[in-house]
Amino acid sequence: MFAAYAVRTDRDQPLEGLELGQRPEPEAPPGWTVVNVKAASLNHHDLWSLRGVGLSDEALPMILGCDAAGLDEDGNEVVVHSVIGQSGHGVGPREQRSILTERYQGTFAERVAVPAWNVLPKPKELSFEEAACLPTAWLTAYRMLFTNAGVRPGRSVLVQGAGGGVATAAIALGAAAGLRVFATSRDEVKRRRAVELGAEGAYEPGARLPHRVDAVIETVGAATWSHSVKSLKPGGTLVISGATSGSNPPAAELNRIFFLELKVVGSTMGTKDELADLLSFCAATGVRPVIDSVLPLDRAREGLEKMAGGDLFGKVVLTV
Repeated sequence: MFAAYAVRTDRDQPLEGLELGQRPEPEAPPGWTVVNVKAASLNHHDLWSLRGVGLSDEALPMILGCDAAGLDEDGNEVVVHSVIGQSGHGVGPREQRSILTERYQGTFAERVAVPAWNVLPKPKELSFEEAACLPTAWLTAYRMLFTNAGVRPGRSVLVQGAGGGVATAAIALGAAAGLRVFATSRDEVKRRRAVELGAEGAYEPGARLPHRVDAVIETVGAATWSHSVKSLKPGGTLVISGATSGSNPPAAELNRIFFLELKVVGSTMGTKDELADLLSFCAATGVRPVIDSVLPLDRAREGLEKMAGGDLFGKVVLTV
């Protein structure tokens, strides 16, 4: 079957390790199933995998891709939840979790094998391309907002770095849930699009907001960390799920964190139940993932190059 896969890792030139071509058909052990992929979306995790983060040389060659929507073996339309336990059957309370492309072959292929437990029905209201955007970036944003930040309708949220997959999802989900959403971006066009997506206001990074917020959704890291901390109300929550600009901010703002009793919460992906709730939320409200572009699988390199350059707003989707 045709696939996009990593044959080696390179921290500085990650795309040098990408190849497109034929790979063996997936094998489904007991309790697993094979999904015929219709659409898969790109995540920064795919670039990190090509850099060797979370992907060992012993696991190569590895088909990339965490997210997919497609057809199960009975022809049902499904979405894949990519968080997998060591046993391959859900994630038990004492199990170390993994995701596709770390221990198991990913979704940038015509077919992918996953535990049957990890397959959810796709709502008929969502296209394959839309559904394929949800299991990583949109699920991460959903958990950050509603589980880890715990914000309710009427509360205010700052989303740093409008344009990225998680940030875009947080703006759309927050606005649909009745939150007062503010966003930042260095790019004027992305700021305008954030407002069109539902943000009450969009500003340059570091700008003073109209008022302090109840929560901050942080995926940028070092470049925006100080602004994120300073933008919070006393007792507010900063939820972080990434650090694309680096993991070591020049100022940790510890005095402000303890004096104002701020909460800093790490967040990664989400549960199967949260993904089910997210699918239902999108189906019921009409909220849809923001798709920057749709490319055929054989143009995966082009999509990864676009994501690496940051020249996008929303998700890049590959179709099979």
